[in-house]
Amino acid sequence: MKKILLFSIGISVIFASCKKEKMTNNTTPPVAEKQPKQLEKHGDVRTDNYFWMRLTDDQKNAEKKDEQTQKVYDYLNSENKYFEDVMGYTNDFQENLFQEMKGRIKEDDESVPYKRNGYFYITRYEKGQQYPIYSRKKENLEAAEEIMFDVNKEAEGHDYFQLGGLNVSPDNKLLAFATDTVSRRQYFIQIKNLETGEIYKDRINNTTGGSVWANDNKTLFYTKKDPVTLRSSQIYRHILGTDESEDVLVFEEKDETFGVFVTKTKSKKYLVMGSYSTVSSEYQVLEADNPTGTFRVIQPRERDLEYDIAHYGDHFYIKTNKDGATNFKLMKTPEDKTTKENWVDVIPHRENVFFEDFSIFKDYLVLEERDNGLFKIRIKRWDGKEDYYLPFDEETYSAGVYSNPDFDTDVIRYSYNSMTTPSSVIDFNMKDQSKEIKKEQEVLGGKFKKENYVSKRIWVTARDGKKVALSIVHRKDTRIDKNTPVLQYAYGSYGYTIPDGFSTTRLSLLDRGFIFALAHIRGSQYLGREWYEDGKMLNKKNTFTDFIDCSKYLIDNGYTSPEHLYAMGGSAGGLLMGAIVNMNPELYNGVIAAVPFVDVISTMLDDSIPLTTGEYDEWGNPNDKEYYDYIKSYSPYDQVEAKEYPNMLVTTGLHDSQVQYWEPAKWVAKLRELKTDKNLLFLHTNMEAGHGGASGRFNSLKETAREYSFFLALEDKLEK
Repeated sequence: MKKILLFSIGISVIFASCKKEKMTNNTTPPVAEKQPKQLEKHGDVRTDNYFWMRLTDDQKNAEKKDEQTQKVYDYLNSENKYFEDVMGYTNDFQENLFQEMKGRIKEDDESVPYKRNGYFYITRYEKGQQYPIYSRKKENLEAAEEIMFDVNKEAEGHDYFQLGGLNVSPDNKLLAFATDTVSRRQYFIQIKNLETGEIYKDRINNTTGGSVWANDNKTLFYTKKDPVTLRSSQIYRHILGTDESEDVLVFEEKDETFGVFVTKTKSKKYLVMGSYSTVSSEYQVLEADNPTGTFRVIQPRERDLEYDIAHYGDHFYIKTNKDGATNFKLMKTPEDKTTKENWVDVIPHRENVFFEDFSIFKDYLVLEERDNGLFKIRIKRWDGKEDYYLPFDEETYSAGVYSNPDFDTDVIRYSYNSMTTPSSVIDFNMKDQSKEIKKEQEVLGGKFKKENYVSKRIWVTARDGKKVALSIVHRKDTRIDKNTPVLQYAYGSYGYTIPDGFSTTRLSLLDRGFIFALAHIRGSQYLGREWYEDGKMLNKKNTFTDFIDCSKYLIDNGYTSPEHLYAMGGSAGGLLMGAIVNMNPELYNGVIAAVPFVDVISTMLDDSIPLTTGEYDEWGNPNDKEYYDYIKSYSPYDQVEAKEYPNMLVTTGLHDSQVQYWEPAKWVAKLRELKTDKNLLFLHTNMEAGHGGASGRFNSLKETAREYSFFLALEDKLEK
């Protein structure tokens, strides 16, 4: 196993003492107490020495901490102190790196205005401020600005603050909004009068944050969460000016593998309730003019039948996998005959093209597709006179269609960027095919020049013969050999495809000689739906081996070496990190696992943990022995062994609702107990935040600076 690089005189003393096992007290890693707990399932007994680290929300929120809570807090704080004791010498560099990344951002920035129902809406930032200001202008951009929210003022006094779910009533007078001050994604909804500035007494707790107005401007539909599991399970109807206790339960999702949401069609004719699981969906609609009416089902749920709906004219348009359409197709059905036997094809299924989404306009249908991994936007007139694709020239790029709330328009707004090209917002006239760049992302600081960087896509042959795309970017003057540092990144779950996009923060690595490599491994939908299906459930290990095979390709083809290869992933991507360091730790010099899902088997066996039941069709239900055995065979916490591991930084948030903090905490404690190397191992817990990390645009940069400093320290690149 590689030895630790001695990257400064001060830290070399610490590492030297590490090797001699004579560390001073203030640099000794914390040792977690072992309290063996026997966990039995299917006749298999597992011993979890660190189960005691798990706290309930009540324990965390109590004014006076009980003995167990205090013990957990003490341990997490001791890990944070250990990180600071060992890596504190990088603090000045972290601050410089933070200022460098901050210096590329246009601080007094604003979004491209978009028009909805007679108003232009704008999100803008002021210099030095962490949070956005949401404003609007009536009819034209020369009109007086109406500030709906200055989030900087709202966030005062809060360690964490997130404002979301902004939803203006049809008459433009009221604004429903949602707030989270804990970072547990449990929002409370309030209502503001945009004419007077008054915030009404209405307050609705424990919601997803999303809401939708009926057309009467007084009825609000919203989604509540189960207070324990945090599953979005109920939809309520609220009348302006009434107490939450008077709200009417409209729908409750009894199936614990489903979640629910509520929205409105672009046509504004229908309120929509959606129920969703990994492999099935169901929609119910109600005329928005009749909010006290009864919702009707479009098509009753069936296992393995997925569909999404939009409304246009006298039809519903449906994206679906019906009839074995693995890559999905577009169908339509009359408003009054909505069950599947009435659906007819609009855009047939194609074996090699993944149909991602669609947008409906008065004269045009806009399709978002992915062909051979590349995103494409297709424009099709309803009358059939035109059908064409927008031209994109680069091989590694990202594009996306905005929400485009206007229905009667010839202009579609989309975004474009690549690994070397900053983001642009573009208005495209679908009638005359002209385009106007409304905004180009500014990279300040005077050092960035697009022509200094190069990106390309490499196809790696995985061990089973499948071709895995690897998108890489680096400076043109970077020398590529076995000494070149490479950061390999991936996610690989839930069908989510990480775009080949631009990053101003990533420049801090590229300008210091790093190559960034994004692996489009199985578990995403980069190569269509089958690419996802081949990386989930009993095929999940393909996700891990794809990543490892990409790593071996980079080493074997002279891009880097194990002494200079780094890996990073977060959440389910953190599970990926946990799996690869168990399977092939010798390939990596350093790994960052952010908010990692690493105690897979225990979490999936506990349906009281938030979001567990909805995950059964992603990972499998371990109450079934076949899935139990398979999940256990890769679950990082269960597979920790007495062997050498890379240098590692593991991050978490105390209030994380997606991956509970105790998973990474237990994992680090077990790694400390069993690993045989003297490499770095850190656990850093944000004691005020959750899954998404710190709120505020600058605080998140500080977290990035901390993570980059870990890699750069290992590469001895801590120049001022």
